[in-house]
Amino acid sequence: MRQGLAELLQSSGYEPISLELETNLTPSLESLTEQILQKQPHLILLDINLPGINGEMLLKTLRTKSNTPVIMVTSSSVEMDEVLSMSYGADDYVTKPYNPQVLLLRIAAVLKRAEGSSGPIKYRDLEIDLARGVMKNPTKRILLTKNEMIIIGHLLKHQGEIVTRDALMTDLWNNHEYINDNALTVNISRVRAKMATLGNHDAIETRKGLGYVLL
Repeated sequence: MRQGLAELLQSSGYEPISLELETNLTPSLESLTEQILQKQPHLILLDINLPGINGEMLLKTLRTKSNTPVIMVTSSSVEMDEVLSMSYGADDYVTKPYNPQVLLLRIAAVLKRAEGSSGPIKYRDLEIDLARGVMKNPTKRILLTKNEMIIIGHLLKHQGEIVTRDALMTDLWNNHEYINDNALTVNISRVRAKMATLGNHDAIETRKGLGYVLL
């Protein structure tokens, strides 16, 4: 699988670097982290099931030393694996067997977010880190899904202005995250709930027939 990924990336204009693990040796998480970081990658594709190593634990160790974007690749479709991966700092999550074009789109999207990130954004008493998918106040920290990150990013960019539902759905579509009208309503509700959990109950105002305003 590693070789197939490397060939796919190379044919798409990337410069893949493969890190091979000895099947008869179990390196420590710290030593493996150092081996990865010595390669100075722009993005890491990390499997959860590695020889003698839990990929999620490796991700957790990586996050103590680096903010390099990480996409988890796994054969597991268990929702808890996705939750754990994102909570440990993964930027995205791909389940095998994956569509090569979908994987390439996700790689491009993660690299674009990382390149365009200028650090956390301040909003009221909140600190919103769209590159990491984290929103927090001085006492509590909440993780954001990809759709929630896109929605909040769009609202922040147009704070105080009416943002139409069509504009939000177009932004989501351009980021390769197709979403319909009902799903957008659900995602807006989740963003509101997370902001309320952090003490901002009135952050997003609905303008009936027009869209939303981030106050």
